[in-house]
Amino acid sequence: MVGVLVVMQPGAIRSVLVVRLSAIGDIVLTTPVLTELRRALPEARIDYCTKASFAPLVSSNPAVLSVVTPESIAPGALYDLVVDLQNNRRSRALIRKIRVGKVTRYHKRNWKKLLLVRFRINLSDGYQSVVERYGEALEGIVPEISSPCTLHPSPDDRAFAARELGTEAPVLAVCFGANHYTKRYPPERFARIIGQVTAATPLRVLLLGGKEDEQQAAKLLALLPESARGRVRSLAGQASLMQSAALLERSALVLTNDTGLMHIASVFGRKLFVIFGSSVREFGFMPWKSDYELFETEGLRCRPCSHIGRSTCPEGHFRCMTDIPPERIAAEIVETLNQS
Repeated sequence: MVGVLVVMQPGAIRSVLVVRLSAIGDIVLTTPVLTELRRALPEARIDYCTKASFAPLVSSNPAVLSVVTPESIAPGALYDLVVDLQNNRRSRALIRKIRVGKVTRYHKRNWKKLLLVRFRINLSDGYQSVVERYGEALEGIVPEISSPCTLHPSPDDRAFAARELGTEAPVLAVCFGANHYTKRYPPERFARIIGQVTAATPLRVLLLGGKEDEQQAAKLLALLPESARGRVRSLAGQASLMQSAALLERSALVLTNDTGLMHIASVFGRKLFVIFGSSVREFGFMPWKSDYELFETEGLRCRPCSHIGRSTCPEGHFRCMTDIPPERIAAEIVETLNQS
């Protein structure tokens, strides 16, 4: 970690640029940092740099004055402090184009991930969230990161969600997608969960995802038992990022893979049922300050096979997902609803 704040007092910081270029979950997990920065630097200008497609996640955050993209940031722009929470070649190249008093960076500890993935050597000393590791980049300015994640859907986003969901039976949101195959619970297993949950409860089911998930949504819908189909609706690819956030805000429960929508759902205090395949908690990406139930296959020597996910199972059996019984997940959802 690049520590700079021992030589730069908070009172001297009048302008800050926070850099996190991607992706959805990683950006949501930076929002506690924004809250704490604003608390520590109430008079400072705080800007945020990210890709244009992710800008809605932070553009309405009250801690942020403006959102810029790598393409729109003015060459030679001046900031007293840059907080680089991406810390890769892209973010470093961007920072070289502007004028900066000091730079501090998130330390990724990729060598620990490499040891865990390649050699099954686990050097983690208890669980540490990536949010806390982001906070280490602000040592000397922010004592600790204790705020929850925050998102701010607009009135229009919330009106969209209200129209789509109405006020009928409570909703189970299912975030069935993920960028990588080894993070996706198989659609036929999601269909079995949905069939069992709808048979035992009055829950309606909403499928959520992006344009890239539409084909998977159609496959899942086709696999549903006939008795469940009238209670399941897909808005995958039909809702914007912040409309999806507003839909999750109105849902009663959320069933999710390890995906960006999981972190969006964690913002709104809903009970999460989280399925981890190739992911493991040691990477630090569990939901932050949220109530969740984790489903995973422990004890597999091939897990984790990657710190980001893979396009296929390298062992060919995909036991990290297929050994998780859908009946167990469905039972937990039903029990949680019955206790609420």
